[in-house]
Amino acid sequence: MGQKTNPLGFRLGISQNHHSLWFAHPKNYSYGLEEDQKIRNCIKKYVQTNIKKPSGIEGIARIEIQKRIDVIQVIIYMGFPKVLIEKQQKRIKELQLNVEQELNCVNRKLNMTIIRIANPYGHPNILAEFIAGQLTNRVSFRQAIKKAIELAKQTDTKGIQIQISGRIGGKEMARIHWIREGRLPLQTIRAKIDYCCYPVRTIHGVLGIKIWIFRDFQEKSLTPFSSEK
Repeated sequence: MGQKTNPLGFRLGISQNHHSLWFAHPKNYSYGLEEDQKIRNCIKKYVQTNIKKPSGIEGIARIEIQKRIDVIQVIIYMGFPKVLIEKQQKRIKELQLNVEQELNCVNRKLNMTIIRIANPYGHPNILAEFIAGQLTNRVSFRQAIKKAIELAKQTDTKGIQIQISGRIGGKEMARIHWIREGRLPLQTIRAKIDYCCYPVRTIHGVLGIKIWIFRDFQEKSLTPFSSEK
């Protein structure tokens, strides 16, 4: 049986950082984890329901949460930030108010920042949203994967693997289809690999999309050799 691990958790502290930075007592850890999930779900739900997105893509690459005693800092990395900034910060304030109401922030202040990322199609979450939009519009899964790989090749990626599992194409039996382009050293810890798992609902059922993107190798921090005795 194969022993598989999450590519992001496997590289924490080496080429990957935590998306949530806070400290809590073990008794309150589950509450803090649930609070983070509420923040992420509230942001994604607001973008899905209230904003018209180009090509059906939300453009959220990742959401980082930093907590202190009286401050919660939320950083949203987006590939297409115009969907939130097109009305003179009105949408950001409305989104921040929705998150505060969801969390019942009484003694804590919530700060929200949006950062635009370069090469949005080089991030697996945005690429998975593109494939999901194609599949819901009944585009051939092979054509959707091929187009996604072409978009990824325009960025600084050195390798990519896309996998779709489920009732692909409306077949009665579920199966797995995957395509790999370039290098993908999953066993090398120094390799900067980004990964996401994205479910999409279609008329034939739920499909799972997994994307691995290899960027580059982490530079070694070598200490100079000393010949002193």
